[in-house]
Amino acid sequence: MFGCQQILIKTDKDTQAIIEYLCTESNTLYNCSVYYGRQIWFKTRKIVTGFDLTSEMKTNKHFNAGYASSMQQTCINVGEAFKSFKQLLAKAKKDTLDQKPKVPNYRKPGGMFTITYPKKWLKLKNNLIRFPLGNQVKAWFGITDFHLPMPSNLNWTEIKEIRILPRNRCFYAEFIYQQPTKTFETDQAKVLGIDHGINNWLTCVSNVGTSIIIDGLHLKSLNQWYNKSVAKIKENKPQGFWSNRLAAITEKRNRQMRDAVNKAAIIVINHCLENKIGSIVFGWNTGQKDSSNMGKKNNQKFIQIPTARLKSRIEQLCEQYDIKFIETEESYTSKASFLDNDSLPKFGAKPEGWKSSGIRVKRGLFKTSTGIKINADCNGAANIIRKVAMMAKFNLAGIGRGCLSQPKKVLLWTIKKSPA
Repeated sequence: MFGCQQILIKTDKDTQAIIEYLCTESNTLYNCSVYYGRQIWFKTRKIVTGFDLTSEMKTNKHFNAGYASSMQQTCINVGEAFKSFKQLLAKAKKDTLDQKPKVPNYRKPGGMFTITYPKKWLKLKNNLIRFPLGNQVKAWFGITDFHLPMPSNLNWTEIKEIRILPRNRCFYAEFIYQQPTKTFETDQAKVLGIDHGINNWLTCVSNVGTSIIIDGLHLKSLNQWYNKSVAKIKENKPQGFWSNRLAAITEKRNRQMRDAVNKAAIIVINHCLENKIGSIVFGWNTGQKDSSNMGKKNNQKFIQIPTARLKSRIEQLCEQYDIKFIETEESYTSKASFLDNDSLPKFGAKPEGWKSSGIRVKRGLFKTSTGIKINADCNGAANIIRKVAMMAKFNLAGIGRGCLSQPKKVLLWTIKKSPA
């Protein structure tokens, strides 16, 4: 199992210029490789591999503009893109895809792309990592290498490779390292149902009588601040206007989103480990953001919240901690009453005359046919488990009125009060 850690690169102007140069050359090499791969596909219907591209690009001036092993990784990245395209074609032939797969396309000309260095070509001395540049760069510029500091919280012996990522006029060093495998005692019969939203980002209900809500209000306000700031800066500016200020606030917003995704995913996984829950059921309708029609303002709130990224992160952590991850469509889970055991039709297959036994009294409150008031999102999360309960043989007896009416609220960020 591998982990990664990203660190913002803060260095002198000379090293910054070297990194910009390498990332620019990597971007151009990426486009050259894509061009070759596309031409082979159009003319022969064959899919190129990363090794095919490496062999073809060895005489390319952009390949020789950096360290050979590093530039080879760029070609391999293009090969992976074509490999994914091949897999999508196979799915398309089986009619398991909604859209026709597209051939890998070019990156923006003049942009920057990732530079990857396998560890065997790197050296650590005096807590500085030496990155070689190759003979061609030495001949052109008289420079043989550049150095970046080694993070104090990582072990050099566990590092596998280092990537330099350009993002919003900033550069990050991403350290890929070997992660020790840990075993945790869980029971796959114990399940956590997850319903996602906006104000309540994730609502989680388990069949062991626990329930939590991960707050989304702060996340929503961060997005609103970002949208207002961008609108103010772009006012009376030409189409496509961009500036250092826009890059800075965009990068700040993206960091906050990444932090929120990681925090929320860890909260969910820790809740499972603490209660020995071995299964997660995530309610998700494919393409829901593409067809959302909740009004201009609500659409903006819903689409900009990175819930799909959060779902993927939870799925990754489930694999790491040996927790079973199940994704299911969530149609009618918010309308049907869990305590009344209403039927849950699939999307587009609602029986004529279907009606919920309960009713949503107001935002966040659901009332059953017997007058019991429960949290509306908890009702939806419990119904998400019920969607797959028969197939996965989950016992729903542990989901009672208590966990549906009094979920624990969890904040992603808390403001520390100043000492008196």
